Amino acid sequence: MSGLKNSPFGKRLRGADEDSPRKHRARFTPAFGVAPGSTPSLDSRPTTSEGATPESPERAAHRDYGDRFVPSRDAGDMRTSYHLMDGATPSTPSKNRMIPTESDALKEQANAMFNSILHTEVTPSSPQRSGSPVRQPAASTSTLPTTPTRRRLFAFSSPSRSNPVTPSRRLDVPNDEAYSMSPVRAESRHLLESPRRQLRSVCKTPYRVLDAPELADDFYLNLVDWSSTNVLGVGLGACVYLWTAHTAQVSKLCDLGDVHDTISSVSWVQKGTSLAVGTLSGRLHIYDASTLQLTRTYERAHTQRIGALSWNSHILSSGSRDRSVHHRDVREPGSRPFKKCQGHKQEVCGLRWSGDGGPQAATLASGGNDNKVCIWDLRGSKRPGGLGTPGRGASGPGSSSTAGPSGADDGDAPLWKFHEHTAAVKALAWDPHVTGVLATGGGTADKHIRFWNVQNGTMLNELDTGSQVCNLTWSLTSHEIVSTHGFSSTTAQNQICIWKYPSLDMVASLTGHTHRVLYLAMSPDGETIVTGAGDETLRFWNAFPKKENHEAQRESKLDYGRLIR
Repeated sequence: MSGLKNSPFGKRLRGADEDSPRKHRARFTPAFGVAPGSTPSLDSRPTTSEGATPESPERAAHRDYGDRFVPSRDAGDMRTSYHLMDGATPSTPSKNRMIPTESDALKEQANAMFNSILHTEVTPSSPQRSGSPVRQPAASTSTLPTTPTRRRLFAFSSPSRSNPVTPSRRLDVPNDEAYSMSPVRAESRHLLESPRRQLRSVCKTPYRVLDAPELADDFYLNLVDWSSTNVLGVGLGACVYLWTAHTAQVSKLCDLGDVHDTISSVSWVQKGTSLAVGTLSGRLHIYDASTLQLTRTYERAHTQRIGALSWNSHILSSGSRDRSVHHRDVREPGSRPFKKCQGHKQEVCGLRWSGDGGPQAATLASGGNDNKVCIWDLRGSKRPGGLGTPGRGASGPGSSSTAGPSGADDGDAPLWKFHEHTAAVKALAWDPHVTGVLATGGGTADKHIRFWNVQNGTMLNELDTGSQVCNLTWSLTSHEIVSTHGFSSTTAQNQICIWKYPSLDMVASLTGHTHRVLYLAMSPDGETIVTGAGDETLRFWNAFPKKENHEAQRESKLDYGRLIR
């Protein structure tokens, strides 16, 4: 009862009881108004909702409500409303932002076409007049503009030729829009009838699947690489196997089971048959794949596992769990590295030299489990511009210095250091089409692919993929990049995505693996990619078109044979 007393109904009832006792209250019929001489009570007031304030006499008029609710449309400008709706973006980024999924480029092109036609239909272009009307000289007794009193919507009179305001007679033009039988405007018809750009079709199924037993499901390992001689090297457990693409022949390169060691990384030299193999115990082996013979062994190359390897001609760089990067010249007989780089606070899980091993390839990118990306220059040069201000995302000023052949230099600092990633950076790829452009991919907590200009230390672009980025590689035949993925926050996961650069539009999304796609390599001709996952399979995809040979298409002026009829 206490709740009823304190409610608005109870308060109004008590107020009515204080004015006139209930036993002396006169009875009346509400349909006939208030009884003469009686005090208005609760029953005589207009019915209002609970907790509402009494309305004024003007607003308390009787309202008629029907059984249908028709939305009221404001008499506004549709073109203005469309532009306001199109440009209304939330002040804070939404958590449910659009993340690229398995939609292919044909759907993206259809959506772009629909948006263009919708924009043309809703916001038509202003009619173009042949000439501006001549303004009459204003008289001194000119009146101010007033609201027109004409209330008719349609005018049933033909336009006059003598009227200077009318630029031309539309009805006299046979191809005028008034005679068109199409439901859309001429601009929309032009968009629909124009030829569309033929999109590159990518086969969504692998043309070959190989079993890879004991292929480790470890994000920090690099166990698949494709050589320039078209031989695929795969680390399976304690063994390394070679698969020749021309003959599909499989050869066993080595077996470290007798020393109780496991393969953690493999890497081919850019040009040749040398294969570097890193192990969990920190050993580093170099094999000649043509003879299946061991040529060099570094017993204590690192104190912990070697998860990343990269070649630069005769220079072999190795990244380890001991947080260091060692550089060795495989031509020297000694086992000590001629240079050491200490730039990460956790395991180095990604290494990639720029270029193809030529004399200009002196820039090394390293990614670590500390979410950092370091750029190294072994030539000993400082940043461009000397002591200039570092770009966005780079660390403070630092310099590189080379060590003499007698020992290693432990005080080396990276050329640039990027801090934007929020997870481990394993995926690294240098753009073969644009010098100095590096692509990096973050792990599960980051899910971003970022593009850097290492010449000035700035971030060019970034892409939220919605899933863990495990590997990256650039196409040799087109300006596109491939990314492999693992754990995802969306429905699509374990996919291989092809992106167009620099627009970052998805070209295709390939699925088939049931585990994280941790390994990625490209054939020497640039047409095929191979992916490996924890499902212990290797899948081969025809991802890119053949490289156009412009040299063969050129006609030589000295070829007189083509002039003979």
